[in-house]
Amino acid sequence: MRIARELIDEIVAHAREEAPNECCGLIGGADGRAHRIFRARNSEASPSRYVVDARDQIRIIGEITERGEDLVGIYHSHTRSAAYPSQTDVNLADGWPDPLYLICSLSADPPEVRAFAIRDGAIDEATLAVEDG
Repeated sequence: MRIARELIDEIVAHAREEAPNECCGLIGGADGRAHRIFRARNSEASPSRYVVDARDQIRIIGEITERGEDLVGIYHSHTRSAAYPSQTDVNLADGWPDPLYLICSLSADPPEVRAFAIRDGAIDEATLAVEDG
């Protein structure tokens, strides 16, 4: 996925604002490029798991569709662990095999954002091409 540095910065800012709880959101885009970050509420309000608020999910998917884009990514933060999917993350991905999963780790300094394809329980790291400007 190609993504602008400013969108990565938005994810990191969201993660920092929600700490110590995990943050979450959706990413709209097309043709392998992220265009926009959509913040969502974590209905779990938890430092160890996230669930995108159902109302936010419906609203955001509607906005992405209206823009003629696709859901290209789902992001969340790990406040105390590495930017790698947990078993809980793998289980949550079960209904959404197409978008990439971006994880922002606040345990790294500076924070680290990595992307993964999670399909049928398998985790494959995806290339995250961060573009300046």
